Amino acid sequence: MPYLDTGLLYRAVAWRAREAGVAAEDEVSLALLAQTLDSSLLDSAEALRAPEVSALASRVSSHGAVRQALLAWQQSFAARPGGAILDGRDIGTVVCPEAPVKFFITARPEIRARRRWQELQATGQPDTFEAVLKALQERDARDAARAVAPLRPAVDAYVFDTSEKSAADVFTEAVQYVSRTMPFRAS
Repeated sequence: MPYLDTGLLYRAVAWRAREAGVAAEDEVSLALLAQTLDSSLLDSAEALRAPEVSALASRVSSHGAVRQALLAWQQSFAARPGGAILDGRDIGTVVCPEAPVKFFITARPEIRARRRWQELQATGQPDTFEAVLKALQERDARDAARAVAPLRPAVDAYVFDTSEKSAADVFTEAVQYVSRTMPFRAS
């Protein structure tokens, strides 16, 4: 199935804002950047995941006008024939509240920070574990407190705490959940 990491959309807007000198508080200009987002920017995932872009993306995503500008794009992606998989912090609550399957995947902050820090180390980025943990906690607090699309699981989401699970374990559990809730039928 087609896959979209919706966080890359916000990172792309942040990257464009940074390149254009648009302030993180300039909601109108940021929304205009979001409305004219070129999907080819999403192919630059490595650049979009740079720490300075990540920090700015969380601030950019707090603006209702930016979120609204990207909502139709995300919903159009989700409506593809045969379905799609979307990954993001408000997919089950805002973007696709009627989706037949919703997962809310989390882990303890220290575990998530360790995983992110290891990713950064593998790409040669010099952040310390403590800096990554602090940034993650600040982002979670900011996203949970935002007025528009606050970070929270959908009421009907299956919540995974992956703190003590491997990616393979999570995948197996997800497949089992989907098989139980949406049994496939031969035509």
